[in-house]
Amino acid sequence: MPDFIHNGKVYYNPVELTMDQLGGAWKMPILWRLQSRTYRYSELKKDIPHISDKMLTIQLRELERDGYIHRMVFAIVPPRTEYSLTEHGKTAIPLIEAIRNYGLGLMKKAGIE
Repeated sequence: MPDFIHNGKVYYNPVELTMDQLGGAWKMPILWRLQSRTYRYSELKKDIPHISDKMLTIQLRELERDGYIHRMVFAIVPPRTEYSLTEHGKTAIPLIEAIRNYGLGLMKKAGIE
């Protein structure tokens, strides 16, 4: 496959593009949670152990920028922000599920329960 440019960055294969958009420690766990319901920022923070406020904010912004999540801000006092999956975000769930199942298999093989 030839190199290609997406959003000003050169990619060498489609897997690299996918991992750039969904890889890392936090994006898939965020998307996984959003498949079941809409979350407020504070709910995501409580539900994802070990993530910092800064990292959660960065990951949410990137997922929104790439079209995986929708951010809804309610103009009330205090302000309320909710996050939900977009149709594009829903297409990533089967991939995340496959990676999760593969990881669970690796854990079982290693004797990690």
